[in-house]
Amino acid sequence: QLVESGGGLVQAGDSLRLSCAASGLAFSSYAMGWFRQAPGKEREFVAVVSWSGGTTYYADSVKGRFTISRDNAKNTVYLLMNTLKPEDTAVYYCAANSEGLEVDSRADEYDYWGQGTQVTVSS
Repeated sequence: QLVESGGGLVQAGDSLRLSCAASGLAFSSYAMGWFRQAPGKEREFVAVVSWSGGTTYYADSVKGRFTISRDNAKNTVYLLMNTLKPEDTAVYYCAANSEGLEVDSRADEYDYWGQGTQVTVSS
């Protein structure tokens, strides 16, 4: 089970940190990703971190503003979002990929998904 938290309503330029707590899976062996879906749009990749935290990969739209990290002792993955823009408004989902070494941006490669947390950025 993956449970996201930390979403909310913020103003442009603000920061938020999302968390995703995992249970019922060998968290430290999974690559963990964040995806988002805006109203009327397809789900899109945001960021991914390998099982060890040693490798990360970001969508161009968030590179330099968002940081993904994980704490395997707490079975939790984080997404720190800085300099938020109105176009970052979406439901944000975390996902787990059993191919722990992979930093894959393809949603189909992920085995487990959370229920999502809403992030709204006002201008």
